[in-house]
Amino acid sequence: MASKLSFRRTDSIGESLPDALRQSRYQMRRCFQRYVSKGKRLLKNQQLIEELEKSLDDKVEKEKLVEGFLGYVICSTQEAVVLPPYVAFAVRMNPGIWEFVKVHSNDLSVEGITPSEYLKFKETLYDENWAKDDNSLEVDFGALDLSTPHLTLPSSIGNGLQFVSKFMSSKLGGKPEISMKPLLDYLLSLNYRGEKLMVNDTIDTVNKLQTALLLAEVFVSGLPRYTPFPKFEQRFQEWGLEKGWGDTAERCKETLNCLSEVLQAPDPINMEKFFSRVPSIFNIVVFSIHGYFGQEKVLGLPDTGGQVVYILDQVRALEEELLQRIKHQGLSVTPKILVLTRLIPDAKGTKCNVELEPVENTKHSSILRVPFKTEDGKDLRQWVSRFDIYPYLERYAQDSCAKILDILEGKPDLIIGNYTDGNLVASLMSSKLGVTQGTIAHALEKTKYEDSDVKWRDLDQKYHFSCQFTADMIAMNTSDFIITSTYQEIAGSKEKPGQYEHHYAFTMPGLCRYATGINVFDPKFNIAAPGADQSIYFPFTQKQKRLTDLHPQIEELLYSKQDTNEHIGYLADRNKPIIFSMARLDKVKNITGLVEWYGQNKKLRDLVNLVVVAGLLDASQSKDREEIEEINKMHNLIDKYQLKGQIRWIKAQTDRVRNGELYRCIADTKGAFVQPALYEAFGLTVIEAMNCGLATFATNQGGPAEIIVDGVSGFHINPMNGREASNKIADFFQKCKEDPSYWNKVSTAGLQRIYECYTWKIYATKVLNMGSTYGFWKTLNKEERIAKQRYLQMFYNLQFRNLAKTVPRVYEHPPQAPAIFNF
Repeated sequence: MASKLSFRRTDSIGESLPDALRQSRYQMRRCFQRYVSKGKRLLKNQQLIEELEKSLDDKVEKEKLVEGFLGYVICSTQEAVVLPPYVAFAVRMNPGIWEFVKVHSNDLSVEGITPSEYLKFKETLYDENWAKDDNSLEVDFGALDLSTPHLTLPSSIGNGLQFVSKFMSSKLGGKPEISMKPLLDYLLSLNYRGEKLMVNDTIDTVNKLQTALLLAEVFVSGLPRYTPFPKFEQRFQEWGLEKGWGDTAERCKETLNCLSEVLQAPDPINMEKFFSRVPSIFNIVVFSIHGYFGQEKVLGLPDTGGQVVYILDQVRALEEELLQRIKHQGLSVTPKILVLTRLIPDAKGTKCNVELEPVENTKHSSILRVPFKTEDGKDLRQWVSRFDIYPYLERYAQDSCAKILDILEGKPDLIIGNYTDGNLVASLMSSKLGVTQGTIAHALEKTKYEDSDVKWRDLDQKYHFSCQFTADMIAMNTSDFIITSTYQEIAGSKEKPGQYEHHYAFTMPGLCRYATGINVFDPKFNIAAPGADQSIYFPFTQKQKRLTDLHPQIEELLYSKQDTNEHIGYLADRNKPIIFSMARLDKVKNITGLVEWYGQNKKLRDLVNLVVVAGLLDASQSKDREEIEEINKMHNLIDKYQLKGQIRWIKAQTDRVRNGELYRCIADTKGAFVQPALYEAFGLTVIEAMNCGLATFATNQGGPAEIIVDGVSGFHINPMNGREASNKIADFFQKCKEDPSYWNKVSTAGLQRIYECYTWKIYATKVLNMGSTYGFWKTLNKEERIAKQRYLQMFYNLQFRNLAKTVPRVYEHPPQAPAIFNF
């Protein structure tokens, strides 16, 4: 069932619904009686639709109602709380746009309610005393953002940088001498280790700045285009201008003109262009704390996967872009990028016990490892699950800060956090040092586990979501900008909310009610899709680049008959194409789901072999709770469906170079890559596979739905419907069998999609532009930010720190309360 209506933001469900209910009063009374007949409960969208359809007998009447306004409201309702005689609806009219109403099931009267009132209604199902308590903890971060301009159109979500440039242009408009003073102050603050950049203290008014710009622009216009800056540096200093405008006369002229245009009449295009040239970022700190962060022999270890690959590629791209910018700015500065992670003495054969390690294929980037500390100050030796990490983070932030200031000989210019733990530590440090902060979620656990907010008590002993969701809220609201890989990550699709949107208004009964958690219309949200390392992931057709010396190893990995500690199962028919998947072995990645789809689909088994690279093969070797469950499930599925001879299960592979050639060898068989995750924030393996020319099937839940154009550059599959997904894969291979050119067509279209949309160069340019622009935006709104900063500091100290104390430390006694951490 799906309504064809659309809805404008100015429309109101509360105002329009009463008339619609009156027009179909008899039918809707029957429907609402069905809703309330089973007592208080939470109804999801599909249940609401099914109950509505069951209450309508007449086919014509049903079609009319479903296609009309009432059908639209029901289809747009994400969930409804039933507390007889009322039913409260959470209606999502468009991405990011919600309305809450409650309807009396007897007289069908309608009342609009606030998010807070809806959440109290919902809490009654789980903790009635908490719901009725007038003093239960309610947090409303949105109340502190009233003076901050927000986007208004769903189509604008994720274009924060573009709109911040517009907002800045508006705020700086007016008489330049007054309105542009904040920009002048910002330029006067620019320096590198005490050496002034762009302007010096002799320029203390906007008029003086405009005069200097005019004189300098006229001067450089008379010079040969490629005259190096040192040739005329002294003349610039006479006008109060310092290095940083450019490396040549032409470059200086462009930057001078750009700033002159901004001062004369600020516009977003020149504003964004100018800040892309401002020499404000030289040193960057990137936090990725959990798991085994390293460059070799780590992929596939617990809590260690695509995030590590993402960050290493990110760092290489950022350094390359930084070096290019510094050169164009005419500076002789050496940038530094530090990736902060945890030092693990029991490193399992990796380099995770090495404090400082250069990042390969970079000149000025390093991995800095800082240990977790036990209560008596000793280094914690063993790995700690990402779900159990919270008691260590505050001390880790303090220790890391001291190390960073020592190595960089000062504060970093930009801090980027990754995942909950890295984002929280980045928030603590950026607040303490006054540094611009960006955050990257990679995955927000609240969206992975259905109803994990209202059922947090049931899950807290295992996952400690009380800590995690609190930390996520603190980091999201502290951060200056948020980097996402896709629109879906922020605001989902027309039908389904995004990861961040799920945090708009939610409740954890007995703990905290978030009347406003995060607003996806906040201009801090930006989409910057990563790419793939072209030196590793290149098309299988590029024969001259193929790593043929690895083929004997890959041959053994795929086709040898013996079970080893590296692989089990075998492929009896080598002539079949291979469907291939590679991911961590956990519930969300759904590798066992793919194996079960394959086992149940005879047609698919007849057409192709299955190869999966995931986790460990022996449950006794794993310490990860979920992985142990999934390992056992894999063995059971292989036995249940008698898959020996059709499946090869290979343990996690950490050699990226060999993995790249493995993708290409799968492509040689005219096979396909399958990414079956229940939810995937982005999908780096999808990018890698498509980059190697593999036909690709990927989950429609999350980022891969944007990467792939369904039916053109690959295929979407619904992980909630294994039969449908496996039939779709089988139909593809049947079509390829009948028309071999079809596989080539899909492969070529996939490559074209990658080349048009996903490169690290584009990514690095966007992120550095964010760092520079939001750095000024932060100073421009300094007064407005103070109240929120204090609010967040209080919430951290009074809420998060107490929750962190409830998480058991590894092999330790219950911890003492640490000292107050000052933001």
